Amino acid sequence: MSEKVTIYDIAEKLNITAATVSRALNNNPKIKEATRELVLKTAAAMNYKQNKLALALKSGRSNNIGVIVPRIDSNFFASVIRGIEEELYPHGYQVIICQTHESIKRENENLHTLVDAQVDGIMMSVTGISDENDSAFRYVLEKNVPLIFFDRSKHIDGVSSVTINDFKGGYLTTKHLIDEGCKSIAHFSGDQSLDIFKNRFLGYKQALIDNGLEFKEEYVIYTKSSVDAGKEAVDNLLKLKTPPDAIFSSSDFAALGAIQELQSRNISIPKEFCVAGFSNEPFTKFMELSITSVDQSPLEMGKMSARVFLEQVDKTDTIKIEKKVVLAPELYIRKSSTRTNS
Repeated sequence: MSEKVTIYDIAEKLNITAATVSRALNNNPKIKEATRELVLKTAAAMNYKQNKLALALKSGRSNNIGVIVPRIDSNFFASVIRGIEEELYPHGYQVIICQTHESIKRENENLHTLVDAQVDGIMMSVTGISDENDSAFRYVLEKNVPLIFFDRSKHIDGVSSVTINDFKGGYLTTKHLIDEGCKSIAHFSGDQSLDIFKNRFLGYKQALIDNGLEFKEEYVIYTKSSVDAGKEAVDNLLKLKTPPDAIFSSSDFAALGAIQELQSRNISIPKEFCVAGFSNEPFTKFMELSITSVDQSPLEMGKMSARVFLEQVDKTDTIKIEKKVVLAPELYIRKSSTRTNS
């Protein structure tokens, strides 16, 4: 294997100093254009590759952005990442993607790794609200790395976030089910230590109260975002003395599982039982029994997160303005909850 070409090899080839080569490669205005072109031509011919990490350490900028998500095999997070890349690529930034797999330990490792890799900023959807990762967030802020939360956020002074109005999304969905004639509405909730699930639950509860329906604690089932979890939750609900006649799920996947379990029991949807989800995953509109769901505008969320970052790095002073962007949810009403015309 041939040895890596250095600026000293180029300098020896051209009989000039290594400092001159370095300045030419970095477009220093003190270097004559003819010298710069000769150095670039020679570097290309010798297959010279610049040390990006060394440049980052020297300039303080790597033009890399870290993005941390629970998982990338989700249309929502994939769309957010796409939005971030589309907004930042024209500005010369590349994206480094990390997954936590819902592990706080991995989240901490991701944060430290990205900061140590000299990223210019970090955008992330947090795994959970826990004191366990406070030291990692302090490490990011102490290194003066811009940090922006999207979707799942954590309350940290000076840190910006881009979310949707989850309360409104939960309220609109529950109100729709009530308008369709549902009287006993259950709710599949995620981890309510996370604002997104807590606010969807609060929106659900407030819609019941505002419309004169009784809130029943036994109708609130805590589920993971999976088809199997939705099936199991329905099984538990149907064992109640007075089962519900509708479900508002904080997860489209759990909603799908609920529908599959209800259909396996020959329960007619939506005539006997209505189901609505959250996130507007692609499968919700392509199924024969399309699923009502709340759209979270992931592409716009990604773009907005990138814009918030760009605003921060474009500031000439050291003061970072905390920004809280809240996008409006949109309810897509489909067959799984539409009794009016069924």
